[in-house]
This record gives sequence, structure tokens and C-alpha cells, in this order.
Amino acid sequence: MAVRLNEDKEIVVRVKEGLKQTGGYCPCRVMRTEENKCICQEFKEQMADPEFEGYCYCGLYYKSRDIID
Repeated sequence: MAVRLNEDKEIVVRVKEGLKQTGGYCPCRVMRTEENKCICQEFKEQMADPEFEGYCYCGLYYKSRDIID
């Protein structure tokens, strides 16, 4: 498993700006709960799933099943 930032630098900049404005909470979520603090609980669970490959809810991170050395 490997987790990396989105390759689209514009998305990374916008999401990181949103994280600064929300105090680290996912800017794409309305509720400001611990589960929505970056890296959110949903993506942590997706990272633990060996079958999951894809982006987190806001698109900041991408999880692949490939191992990167």
C-alpha cells in the first residue's frame, strides 16, 4: 500500500488552504467532528482495506495498492 498526495497540484493547494481555514478539518465536510479531522476516519478505514484504491473524500490523498520503495 502507498498513500500519496493528489498529482493535481491545484487541488492540493486548494484543499490545504481549506484545511488551514477550518483548523485541520476536511473542508469538504459540513460537520466539524474528530472523524472529519484530516486524515479523516473514512480514509483511515479505506487505507486499512486491502481492496480499496482511490482518493480520499476531498481528493487530497490517493491510496494505491502498489508498494512504493
